[in-house]
Amino acid sequence: MDNITVKFGGSSLADAAQFRKVADIIKADSARKYVVASAPGKRRSADTKVTDMLYAMYGRAEIGEDFNAILDQIEQRYMSIIDELELDFDLEPEIEAIRYRMASSPERDYAASRGEYLNAKILAMYLGFAFLDPAECILFDRSGKLLSEETNERLAAKLVDNPYTVIPGFYGADGDGNIVTFSRGGSDITGSLVARATKAEIYENWTDVSGILTADPRIAADAKVIEYISYRELRELSYMGASVLHEDAVFPAKKAGIPINIRNTNAPADKGTMIVSSVAEGTRGHVTGLAGKKGFSSVRLEKTMMNNEIGFGEKLLAIFRRHDIPFEHMPTGIDSICVIVNTDRLHSCRSEVLLEIEQQLSPDSLTIEDDLALIAVVGQGMSRTKGIAARIFSALASAGINIRMIDQGSGEMNIIVGIDSSRYEEAVRALSTALF
Repeated sequence: MDNITVKFGGSSLADAAQFRKVADIIKADSARKYVVASAPGKRRSADTKVTDMLYAMYGRAEIGEDFNAILDQIEQRYMSIIDELELDFDLEPEIEAIRYRMASSPERDYAASRGEYLNAKILAMYLGFAFLDPAECILFDRSGKLLSEETNERLAAKLVDNPYTVIPGFYGADGDGNIVTFSRGGSDITGSLVARATKAEIYENWTDVSGILTADPRIAADAKVIEYISYRELRELSYMGASVLHEDAVFPAKKAGIPINIRNTNAPADKGTMIVSSVAEGTRGHVTGLAGKKGFSSVRLEKTMMNNEIGFGEKLLAIFRRHDIPFEHMPTGIDSICVIVNTDRLHSCRSEVLLEIEQQLSPDSLTIEDDLALIAVVGQGMSRTKGIAARIFSALASAGINIRMIDQGSGEMNIIVGIDSSRYEEAVRALSTALF
């Protein structure tokens, strides 16, 4: 290969020892020309991520409290990396610039972005690479929306003729020069944008696991690494809680047809998981993986002849929209409809929502069930394979777990079941054993 974009997560760049591993990986292949860096993550379980420290610093600065103790701690994290790597890097001007900004005009996104900014500067010096500030080339509008095509053009102009460059992840800037961040984990998106702009042959995303697993390994000890997964399958699993890659990181790479390879910085010989446009039939099982989340409520209405009432579903969803509550799923019957929503989003306006439903839709019955967990079983080959649903339901029945809701996506790539939250871990283990 001639052109590879690599992104290293916070755990991969948490301390000097990890920096050395990253440098070894980059130098092992001269095609690794563009490097995206995250802020330092946890060095051990009781540690604090630098980004969390930056948010805490901003929180104090915003209300006029002294933030210097936190900034001093952040400075020490970076100095420990600089000293151990024996770099001639003057950190003081950078820290003082942050101190001045926090004292004079604190901004949340600016504060959060400094973790990636400083780590990338240090990594660039350690590698002998150039440094590019994404504030110059990852562009947002004033509402915080990414300007994807403008960003692609600007990144290409900056990078195509300048290989061996380190770019901080997680942020860019709007037209006024204000720093704008992606949501947490957004360095994955930066890596995908860089891969697209530089026409990379592959986008390697290095983290602390050897790929995407068939289930959460903290729950299912028999979870296995998925060798190949499609962009669509990954989106489904990410949406339901699988968190190896930011779900929005798929789009730029997918648009350019660039495969994404999830790799382990601490086990670089492992092949990891390859995320591709589609997976050839017969190269793996029909079920790709499963993922789930707790914290949902089911709002269920029954009304005779509901199916003849034009606009019934529209009126129902409009009530949730007015209260800023997105719906997750909406299984229906001829005289019933069930809307699955996030319990926390419903909590603050529960009474108002129920009252509006009663007044506007006059249901025969209206009930809410809380403590619901959702589990999605995902696989692009499921729709063409007999018996998948039977295996899912049989596994849960054998474990004595009652299914409170069933929904299948219109693309027939997933089957989602709702169960009692108290049985969630048990259900994941039962399904993992039965399906993989």
